[in-house]
Amino acid sequence: MVWLGEDRQKREHGRAAAPQGKSAELSQGAADLVRARDQLLGGGQPRHPRLDAESLRSALVDLYELWLTGKGTEIGITPDSGLAIMAVGGLGRREMLPYSDLDLVLLHEDMDPQRVAEIADRLWYPLWDAHIKLDHSVRTVPQAMKVAAGDLVAALGMLDARHIVGNPDLSDRIIAGIRKEWRRDIRGRFDELVGGVRARWERSGEVAHRTEPDLKNGRGGLRDIQLLDALAIAQLTDAMPGLGPDAPGGGLAQAHRRLLDVRTELHRVAGRSRDQLRAQDADEIGAALRIGDRFDLARTLSDAARTVGYSVDVGLRTAGNALPRRGLARLRRMPVRRPLDEGVVEHAGEVVLARDARPQRDPGLVLRVAAASAQTGLPMSATTLNRLSEDAPELREPWPKDALNDLLVLLGAGRGVIDAVEALDRTGLWGRLLPEWGAVRDLPPRDALHIWTVDRHSVETVAYASALSTRVARPDLLALGALLHDIGKGRTEDHCVVGAELATQIGRRMGLWPSDVQVLSALVRHHLLLPDVATHRDIDDPATVQYVADALEHDPRRLELLHALAEADSLATGPGVWGEWKATLIGELVRRCRTVMAGEELPEPEPIPDELLARAAVGGVHVELTQGDGKYSYLATVIAPDTPGLLADTAGVLALHSLRVLSASVGGAGNSAINTFVVTPTFGAPPDAGLLRQELKRATAGELDVRAVLAARERDTPGAARYAQAEPRLLWTPAPVDGQFLLQLRAEDRIGLLCRLSAALAAAGADVRWAKVVTMGSFVVDVFCVDLGEDSGPQRLAAIETAVLAEVPRPAPRKPPEPERT
Repeated sequence: MVWLGEDRQKREHGRAAAPQGKSAELSQGAADLVRARDQLLGGGQPRHPRLDAESLRSALVDLYELWLTGKGTEIGITPDSGLAIMAVGGLGRREMLPYSDLDLVLLHEDMDPQRVAEIADRLWYPLWDAHIKLDHSVRTVPQAMKVAAGDLVAALGMLDARHIVGNPDLSDRIIAGIRKEWRRDIRGRFDELVGGVRARWERSGEVAHRTEPDLKNGRGGLRDIQLLDALAIAQLTDAMPGLGPDAPGGGLAQAHRRLLDVRTELHRVAGRSRDQLRAQDADEIGAALRIGDRFDLARTLSDAARTVGYSVDVGLRTAGNALPRRGLARLRRMPVRRPLDEGVVEHAGEVVLARDARPQRDPGLVLRVAAASAQTGLPMSATTLNRLSEDAPELREPWPKDALNDLLVLLGAGRGVIDAVEALDRTGLWGRLLPEWGAVRDLPPRDALHIWTVDRHSVETVAYASALSTRVARPDLLALGALLHDIGKGRTEDHCVVGAELATQIGRRMGLWPSDVQVLSALVRHHLLLPDVATHRDIDDPATVQYVADALEHDPRRLELLHALAEADSLATGPGVWGEWKATLIGELVRRCRTVMAGEELPEPEPIPDELLARAAVGGVHVELTQGDGKYSYLATVIAPDTPGLLADTAGVLALHSLRVLSASVGGAGNSAINTFVVTPTFGAPPDAGLLRQELKRATAGELDVRAVLAARERDTPGAARYAQAEPRLLWTPAPVDGQFLLQLRAEDRIGLLCRLSAALAAAGADVRWAKVVTMGSFVVDVFCVDLGEDSGPQRLAAIETAVLAEVPRPAPRKPPEPERT
């Protein structure tokens, strides 16, 4: 302990200066402690069997307490002596490890310094001669209180204090006083506390993902559990935040015990105090704890550390929100509850359930909460997650379309997906959605290139894949393929073969079309195909190209998806795995494979039902809203005179009433436009069809500026103004009719995007003859058949591209590199 260092230096100097006879005299009584300690640490013999880690810690606590109690009584530290011995650190917490420092405080009632020094010498010298590392201090009650008030580390150490022997009133006064001041001063010390914690994490790294983790100081280590205890003493949070009934690993208490057990055996193996688990000791420690080999030990540690890490995140966030307000902050109104999705709101910087949410009747609520969290960057409330873990039922097979779409929104949120999935996983909710995840959870990598556990690597791959989503025509299958590409690991069989079978089961359970299930299974089965062939075979050999094409059944979309997946998988593996050499080889292989594959079919307009054609022949404006396939999806049908800007006005009116377009088919007959939209309300029930009709007539008459209102709505929506994950992409293809082109846009969605795109095309003079719009999670793949007439040259196409791209989200601009300092 830092605050005890000064006294230790003085005592060690005194010890060195003391005559040899004096040292021998003061050392009497230490031999029994040394023998007993050696017997506890030795073991393995019939008369002294080897103690397990927990029993060893308990025995060491009893041994030191017994010795200190006897020694204290011998040298006059009795209940009426005005002296007391108080333990802090491991002994104070009853977590004495084999070679941990013994942290003691000798308290006195402002006694004669010479008398106190004599008693201290008679206490410290036997411990020194027993070769026990000793952090010690001699204090009065006011001195101890002053040190704790001025030193955060000292205050944290004193929170673990425990009376051992002597006058209990002295220890009780300090313990009660320190804790009272801690609660009183926590508001002013909280920022310093958090800053110190984050600095420690920066120095020591994460226990869960380090090859040789620091079990004490790393993120998810033992000091973080002590931090939770300190926050609980300050009455800001629960020291053991609930993780739900299905939390993997047994919760925080079990994680704490596992970390202690590993560190205990680490001391025993090393023969000295050590915090960092070395790779060469892992097999022996795993065997001693009956866990298995070093890989089994790494998996156990990952589970424990991630449980602790999640609990600390919750604890710090809860503590920050619970800090008492002062000054003008006390006069502020309660935080506003902002709707994010059906049954989901933002409150006090967290994603929580709406007051009228009914988790028992809404299995898809879990995914809506997670998707909102990932998109906005706001954490999910621990109370919300606990309530969902207790009350939310499992999704039935096949999943509703709404649930699948919410999963795709979650997976398309970039880096936001990582924290969201971690929170779901630590509370047992992710395992309900994907029971197959248990086989890869906390599974350590088998090669040095991988820096993450298998489950974290899979989620990292999803995050990288979101930045590549506009390179493919099916971003939904890319996201699912990234999530499941290693789902077959953790078994003895080829993980690609096993994973393909599991992906088929999962795809069916999620309600994918049979053809999409086949593609998803193929992505998992062949996710290593392109990297392996490109780096180990001759891509100039036509047989190599034919081999890849045959494996992918000559499907150019599978090739496109695997190309993006190979890059995301490599980027998520570790530094240097994806580079220019590998990218060039795979890119050339893909180019050659495309030349031997059949071309893709051009999109075509959807046929218009006869009843809609008959209604259009009557004329006028018709708006109809009916229940769709999903619980929260509706079919909006709009028939109106085909005037310039009608599509933009229609899409704008839907967006103004919080109706998100999931898909659309735009067409017409005669002088009427016939547009159908599959929409879902952001929250609540959809508006009345009559209201939508009235608003549409106002918009087409110029009485309602839908674009201006949408811009204001977007500014006021949490997370709506964030940057895109991927660069938008435009693809031009000549249509069979002269002067017409198919314009395919792949981009990230935003509020009222279809309205903005339609208006941009109209302003550029591009007549939209028909359109097919599909939203896949957070991304859109929109196809517009535009008639450009006789002016369809490169300059005209470039002008339209500029107008369209101005309306879609773009990635954040990269910061220029800082100049090198000389």
